[in-house]
Amino acid sequence: MGGAVSAGEDNDELIDNLKEAQYIRTELVEQAFRAVDRADYYLEEFKENAYKDLAWKHGNIHLSAPCIYSEVMEALDLQPGLSFLNLGSGTGYLSSMVGLILGPFGVNHGVELHSDVIEYAKQKLDFFIRTSDSFDKFDFCEPSFVIGNCLEISPDCSQYDRVYCGAGVQKEHEEYMKSLLKVGGILVMPLEEKEMYLERSCCGRRQRRYHLCSLLGFLWFQLTKITRTGPSAWETKKILAVSFAPLIQPCHSETGKSRLVQLPPLAVRSLQDLARIAIRGTIKKVIRQETVSSSGNGLKSTPGVKRRRVRRRRMETIVFLDKEVFASRISSPSDDNSCEDLEEESREEDRAPPPEAKPAPPVNFLREKVLSLPLPDPLKYYLLYYREK
Repeated sequence: MGGAVSAGEDNDELIDNLKEAQYIRTELVEQAFRAVDRADYYLEEFKENAYKDLAWKHGNIHLSAPCIYSEVMEALDLQPGLSFLNLGSGTGYLSSMVGLILGPFGVNHGVELHSDVIEYAKQKLDFFIRTSDSFDKFDFCEPSFVIGNCLEISPDCSQYDRVYCGAGVQKEHEEYMKSLLKVGGILVMPLEEKEMYLERSCCGRRQRRYHLCSLLGFLWFQLTKITRTGPSAWETKKILAVSFAPLIQPCHSETGKSRLVQLPPLAVRSLQDLARIAIRGTIKKVIRQETVSSSGNGLKSTPGVKRRRVRRRRMETIVFLDKEVFASRISSPSDDNSCEDLEEESREEDRAPPPEAKPAPPVNFLREKVLSLPLPDPLKYYLLYYREK
């Protein structure tokens, strides 16, 4: 259910908390999390909860807690060029972060049961591509979503390097999930464990939490990483106990036959698209070289922020009487009336550094460089994926 780390004021603070708690451990995963603002995947009226480490569900729309997603991303061990299958792809939040790591020559597919959620995911993906400056910092593998039950994937579909299931997998479906994986691939899923239910019932607090999850339609599973080391060889690692809604069993048609899900075909990029990827990559290299040249041996490290020492201060009492305001000072028991304390406090305030100015928004150097090129405007817009400023 989440709640493992403190809430953040914004996306960066949430990621800082996940790093401090060791849920995010690698630079690639950190960059992906910072690039995709979690609040963008919330409905407007619920955005105040976006940076809490909690799951969110509204109708068919569902987001797992940030600590769960970070454990999943770390366990998947993503690399550029791999193929990824997201079962129960939901809002597309996870698929978008994965796409930033896979790069332009990866494969990024999702299967989602509800058509309204697929439409929601496509809207959020389009918004990210059109408006986020983070898009220009990466070579993106755009997700493709198909509707259907992930337990009915056609047996002639290709296998994948990485597979994640975003719903609780019953024990009888474990082998089916493994069959989707290439040799050398990694599968991450919440896997049913009967023994865990018995263990939970031994503790009153855990038992109450288990019953609460059950009432909400969630059950306890073990987030599990399975690596396929050979055609019939597997390595299994249990990560942590999690609560998930279980997989929905397929509903057969009137003829009694299942509706097979056809995954998207492996698309071959056009020559124009390959040229765009190459040109953008070259421009990024030029920008990096210019940055290194202008800063000497490299970017200077940002100095750490020194915490101000909090002093006990005298309590102020403000009294409102009709339209007049009267202020008086009331000494607390720990206060004394010595002038030396007042002078020391005054000197500390004089030495205190001025408040830091709010940093200016980061500059999208790639966009500026493309717009400055001596090229026709349609070609510039093509290089920028027709993105809004």
